[in-house]
Amino acid sequence: MNPTPASLSFGATIPFVEHLGFVLTAFDGGRSEIRFDPKPEHLNSFSVVHGGALMTLLDVTLATAARSVDKDMGAVTIEMKTSFMRPAKGALRAEGRLIQRTATLAFTEATVYDAAGKACAHATGTFKYVRRLATGPRDVNPLNVIPSD
Repeated sequence: MNPTPASLSFGATIPFVEHLGFVLTAFDGGRSEIRFDPKPEHLNSFSVVHGGALMTLLDVTLATAARSVDKDMGAVTIEMKTSFMRPAKGALRAEGRLIQRTATLAFTEATVYDAAGKACAHATGTFKYVRRLATGPRDVNPLNVIPSD
């Protein structure tokens, strides 16, 4: 059995991700990995992980792969296509990869694997890089950056 990799910082406070309990274990060089141990409230009526929870896991994994080459940038989802291949049960691992980037866009892919290493879902996504969101003519809204020690 492989030990679980140490948790990394997403570099921003993401309350919904914290609520779901995602754990970032790789975040560098166009690659990301997130671990997710679903709780009963993350399951659907068939007792498998709800598709919405899987899509959120994929979305965050895709965005994190996009951000892994410039961690000061934010990335917002422009488009995402998801395929569900098998029911997702138990502890999950999502791997993301930056395929191509331009100055403003990132093209990514990610796959969710179950504890047996079988692919459960796959997604591709397009993300727009953003620094800060304008809130007025002379004001900006920074990302929810985690304060450094």
